[in-house]
Amino acid sequence: MAVPRSRILDLLKVQCRIFGTTYNPSGLRLGTRILNERLKGPAVASYYPPRIGTTKQLRRLYPDFEILDEKEEDWLEHMQIAKSRGKAPPKKKRTAAESKKFHKKR
Repeated sequence: MAVPRSRILDLLKVQCRIFGTTYNPSGLRLGTRILNERLKGPAVASYYPPRIGTTKQLRRLYPDFEILDEKEEDWLEHMQIAKSRGKAPPKKKRTAAESKKFHKKR
């Protein structure tokens, strides 16, 4: 003796309501399994130790010592050469008046 499909679907609907699952009688791929999983970010991040020892952090920790950064020194030298040739980026405008003086009048 076969049970009607509508009766099985009603039972499935009640079961989903009781156990807090998603009612999906057609078996569509909804992604609820992935959305209900715990987030992996904190677990993966805990594998790696915190990053310390950058020159910026060392300067903050020891402001009395002069800590050299080769990349920064190279960049400053490059910018000095570019300024001497007139190829450096323009200075930022600090006030509204400075920025308005270059607008074209209509």
